[in-house]
Amino acid sequence: MKIIDLSMPIAPHFRWPVELSIKGDIASGDQFRVSKIAGPCHGFSHVDAAAHFVAGAPTIEATPLSEVVGACRVLDLSARPANAPIEPEHLAAADPGGKEGEILLLAAHWNDRRDHQDKSFWTEAPWLTLESAQWLAARKPSAVAFDFPQDYPIRLLLEGKEVPKPEHVTHHVLLSHGVTLIEYVCNTSRLSAPRNLFSAAPLLIPNADGAPARFYAIEGLPV
Repeated sequence: MKIIDLSMPIAPHFRWPVELSIKGDIASGDQFRVSKIAGPCHGFSHVDAAAHFVAGAPTIEATPLSEVVGACRVLDLSARPANAPIEPEHLAAADPGGKEGEILLLAAHWNDRRDHQDKSFWTEAPWLTLESAQWLAARKPSAVAFDFPQDYPIRLLLEGKEVPKPEHVTHHVLLSHGVTLIEYVCNTSRLSAPRNLFSAAPLLIPNADGAPARFYAIEGLPV
């Protein structure tokens, strides 16, 4: 059995303000060292609830853990170049095959190709077309995970530009079909098998539309 950490570290980032404070110094006689953190629910490795994009939809505490923890198949998209669309034929060729209700992990090995602390991680990523989002929805997964900024308009947000909601194709198609989004997976090049047991259990934050999570995969189990 092999456990692979697939999480993006929560640390100061130009996109997401993070405040980390530490109170207490045990070496100076304090009884405890206590850390406090403040940051966004949609930064770093996190899970999107449907309420993030769909009016009146369930918030994160209503997301069943069975949707984000379970059998996962890896679609290796590392051959797709930067700044290129990912079409349904690329997904079909990369899909190792499996059942409905599984987690699909789209792995471009992107954090090996660009540093997530650099603007190029966001502006030069491959992206999914509308047809690809529809292809994913047709597979009826419980969730879809991405190791790259999967919707083209994400790069435009860095410039303060907004586009119509449907242009955020995975959010529009998948969340509207009840498919949970798992965003900013890292270290996918460390995965060696096409299937694994994947966990993206979000923090239990009532009424939030998303939450941070520690992502990891376990290889070597019968899934």
